[in-house]
Amino acid sequence: MRTSRLQLLAAAGVAVASLALTACQDGTGTRDEGASVSQPVASAPSGASSQAPKESASGNGGNGSTANGSTANGSGSNGSGGDAAGSGDSGGKGSSAGKGSASGGSDDAPATFNPCNGSNTSVSAAPVSRPVNHMLITVKNTGSKNCDLTYYPVLRFDEMQWVPQPVEESKPQAVVTLAPGESAYAGVLLSAADGSGSGGATGKKLAVGFQGRTPNSDGGPAAIPSLPAEGVYYDSSLTVTYWQYSMDDALTY
Repeated sequence: MRTSRLQLLAAAGVAVASLALTACQDGTGTRDEGASVSQPVASAPSGASSQAPKESASGNGGNGSTANGSTANGSGSNGSGGDAAGSGDSGGKGSSAGKGSASGGSDDAPATFNPCNGSNTSVSAAPVSRPVNHMLITVKNTGSKNCDLTYYPVLRFDEMQWVPQPVEESKPQAVVTLAPGESAYAGVLLSAADGSGSGGATGKKLAVGFQGRTPNSDGGPAAIPSLPAEGVYYDSSLTVTYWQYSMDDALTY
């Protein structure tokens, strides 16, 4: 009797222990850990959802159509495009004005520009007594229509390897245009009166070159005027004026 009671108590104790162990595993196992993990996960999405619109908004603001369309493409492309067009217009006007000032009025040349050169003019070159050490170049239009003299004559004595520079103070306000039979002039300072020039030489042959509408462009065939038999002495002071309508103006410099 006592034995069976003890056996029943032992069996009941085993059952209770088994139930307690099962309950312990169920209470501290996956369910509790799952609850402790799921709680921050549940709060993280709520926090992320509150941040996501801001990130999305900033993303759209930085890379979206609003920024790229209106700010980058709108003000960037259209704005800079407008500036470029504006600078293009001002650049065109600036370069045109620049040519005008640099060329001595080449922008005033007629639309049908016809350069004077060795094919439609007669050219002479003769030393003068006053001012000393000067030479006068005369160009006469022998053609049947007007011709235009731009800038200054490009001079070359014999095989000279350098180009005489112009007297900038002699630059006219407009292109010199010659009607048939009219003449224009350029003055040449051959050498320094005080002997300060160097590299003196006597030229036996002179080529007079003509420029086109733009500086240093080819204006057509050069002229070869005759020189005195004894030649013409020149040194490093050799300079030439721009083309002038007046002989007196050409010999002023």
